[in-house]
Formats: sequence, C-alpha cells, structure tokens
Amino acid sequence: MPRDYAGDTLLPVLMDPYGGPHGQRVVAAHHPHLTSQWFADQGFAVIVADGRGTPGRSPAWEKSVRDDLAEIVVQDQVDALQALAADFPLDLDRVAVRGWSFGGYLAALAALRRPDVFHAAVVGAPVTDLRLYDTHYQERYIGHPDEQPEVYRRNSVIDDAGLVGAAEPHRPMMIIHGLADDNVVVAHSLRLSSALLAAGRPHEVLPLSGVTHMTPQEEVAENLLRLQLGFLKRSLGLADGNEAR
Repeated sequence: MPRDYAGDTLLPVLMDPYGGPHGQRVVAAHHPHLTSQWFADQGFAVIVADGRGTPGRSPAWEKSVRDDLAEIVVQDQVDALQALAADFPLDLDRVAVRGWSFGGYLAALAALRRPDVFHAAVVGAPVTDLRLYDTHYQERYIGHPDEQPEVYRRNSVIDDAGLVGAAEPHRPMMIIHGLADDNVVVAHSLRLSSALLAAGRPHEVLPLSGVTHMTPQEEVAENLLRLQLGFLKRSLGLADGNEAR
C-alpha cells in the first residue's frame, strides 16, 4: 500500500507477478520489493502473488503447470486479487498487471484472456510464441513441440492465425523489449505487435536499443519505470502520469 495512505479511498490495483517456474517473488525480504513499493507510493495497491508453478512450496505445486502454463497462472492471479479484495479497499474497476519475461507473458495473457478482470498491461520481454523459445526449460513443462504441437499452440499468446483466446473489450498494452535480448529474442514482441495490429487492438511498443533481457543501466531502468507509470495512469484514467515521487 502507499506509505502515506489514509485508508479512506479505494485504490487502483497493480498486479506485479513473475508467476512462473524458478521465480519465487513472495519472500520475507526488503530489497526484492523496492520497485513494487515505488509503484504503491504512486497511488496503487500493489499485489505480488506467487501462483502454481512457482517454487517455494512443494514439488506437486511446481509440477501442476505441466502442459498448462497459460490458464493456471492467469487464474491464480485472478484468485489472489479477488481474495485480497475481500479484506482491502481495492478498486476492481481499475486493475492493471505488469511483468517481465515470464511475467510479461503472464501480463499479455491476462489482458487478452481476462479483460473482464484486467484493464491494462505492461508486457516486458514476453515469450509470446512458445515455439520460438529454444531452451530445455520449456520442454521440461510442455514437452517437445514436434510431439505436442497443440499444447504449444494452446499456451502461446499468439499462433499462426493471430491472437488466441482474445476477448472483448480490448485492453491497452505497453510492450517493452530489448533489441539485444539473446534470451527471449525480440521477434516474440514483434509477432505480438503484428497480431495485435491485425486484430485492431490498442497497444504501444517500446524498443530498447542496446538492452539485453534485463535493463542493468541505472538511468534506463529508472526512466523505464516512469514511462510504465505514465502508461498505467493514462490507461486506468487516473491523474496525469507524467509526475512520479
């Protein structure tokens, strides 16, 4: 919550997950939540929730996403949001989601498949076509693409026909990707943008020249957060997003 929050108004919500294998974010530590707290201090209730597939609980919890990376991880974010809304003053008419890498994949899925819940998404370095992610990490959870093509299609944000599972209404997305990314290549975001454009869906693309999968440059990282904040405030109909504390 914002550190200066008086508890007298509903707060817009920002889901801030990673949500995938090997990425536990719910930890009893200070530094991992500095960015989430910064967003909270801009006027958001920020939720960091680990769903099924993330580490830190049991082997069965981690393995439950086998062959189903998409539907389960989105549903767990929805469940976390709704559970917390019963105890905290959350404005469920203004809910955004942001994420990077697997979190970017999750954010794109959330905006496309659950627009009844999520109203805007910041999609950072996402894996959008699972066939383009050439790593054993992927085959561990959804098998070999030649043996399970339908599993790959069902779990991808896009397929050769365009968007998969996209529903009305159209929710705005900010897609961010480093042009030098050698982990999740920029083709993932380009294919997503092409599919969104063909479908007439609102989005903006922010290419980062000379940036790899992460943004280690301090000035770039800081300005990137401010640009995300501006997009989120515009998309949710909040006050001018050009100012940040």
